[in-house]
Amino acid sequence: GIEAQTRRALENISAILAEAGYALSDVVKTTVLLQDIGDFAAMNAVYAGFFTSGMPARVCYQVAALPMGALVEIDAVAVK
Repeated sequence: GIEAQTRRALENISAILAEAGYALSDVVKTTVLLQDIGDFAAMNAVYAGFFTSGMPARVCYQVAALPMGALVEIDAVAVK
């Protein structure tokens, strides 16, 4: 579901950041693509658990389709 996919996406982003010497607190902007904008509240509840201090700027769009039937895709820009 959307919660599990959001959690996995953010865990993956966190692992990539850690490998590069960054943390989620270094994220300044994210882009969230949702297959269904109706999933925003559920996605946002999970998202808020990862970004607990100083929320990054964010844009969120509904898209026609995502690769492999995904419900959510998230990219992040981090700066130190």
